[in-house]
Amino acid sequence: MHKNNKITFFSHLLVWFVLFSMPFVLSYGQSQEISRIIAHFWIPLGFYAIIFYINYFVLIDRFLFTKKMILFIGINLGIIALFLILKEQIENTFFQEILRKQPNDDKGGPPFKLFIYVQMLSYVAPLLFSIAMKTTKRWVETEAERKEAANFKLQSELQHLHYQLQPHFFFNSLNNIYALVDVSPNQAKTSIHSLSKLMRYMLYETNMELVPLSKEIDFMKKYIDLMKLRISDKTTVNYSFPSVETGIKIAPLLFISLIENSFKHGVSATKESEINITMTSNNKAVFFTIENDNFPKKTDDKSGSGIGFQNLEKRLELLYPNKYSFNTTVKDNCFLVHLEIETT
Repeated sequence: MHKNNKITFFSHLLVWFVLFSMPFVLSYGQSQEISRIIAHFWIPLGFYAIIFYINYFVLIDRFLFTKKMILFIGINLGIIALFLILKEQIENTFFQEILRKQPNDDKGGPPFKLFIYVQMLSYVAPLLFSIAMKTTKRWVETEAERKEAANFKLQSELQHLHYQLQPHFFFNSLNNIYALVDVSPNQAKTSIHSLSKLMRYMLYETNMELVPLSKEIDFMKKYIDLMKLRISDKTTVNYSFPSVETGIKIAPLLFISLIENSFKHGVSATKESEINITMTSNNKAVFFTIENDNFPKKTDDKSGSGIGFQNLEKRLELLYPNKYSFNTTVKDNCFLVHLEIETT
């Protein structure tokens, strides 16, 4: 902010320096009578500057933007009339020699009314310019405030969704571990240990806007291994992730809901089933696909609470607007999920 104020100050200073130098620039190489420049150029220009800054710093904010239009116009007309009178008085008092050198108005000068009209217009120009600059500045500030408010709202929504995801993930994982306690206590202990590592990542490493894709892949592998502890030999789980460091960064925890869903709806206690998880990437995008058998849960099954996909779609809309593709299909009793995210 301080830097911007300095730039604005020097910009104004440069503009006025150029304006006050114009008589010498336009008449380069010719002799100039300094008193004539002062009387007919610098004094009016000084009045223009006063009109500009009085309006820019005081009158426009106090009267024009508060819709006190009549008062605003009246004050400016009064200021212009005062400066016209002052200009005449200064010329008559200090620059009488210049006035005597001027041709008599009765012998060809402009009519008095036309002269006053032209003078009035010249004083209105800095007024209009100050209104234009102040209005533009106000619009820029309003737009900046609007964008800041929108960004704050976006961050608040993302934070809410992020915090919503954590208990959802924790709830589902605890359900899985609970199912192991009676069947395999040792596996349940191992699962609790694995879950603690996953929760550590979620709590301490996903608060950033972007994380390396390699970390997300490591997190997903550990979660898949955790989920595999509770399924029987009837279920086959295959997964393939990029093995080479890609350097890609991505918003954290976008894929976990899809993996959760595949284990929730793709595993049967009595039938053989298969889950295939594939991720590929290039320099511009990440492609994620899950294909699993479809075993819909009963309507009274509350495990997972069903917020995973809703949460994911909201986050994608906020984080990657017009830069993602997400669709799900069911075909031949097979559930297919495809998610594509442009990372550049």
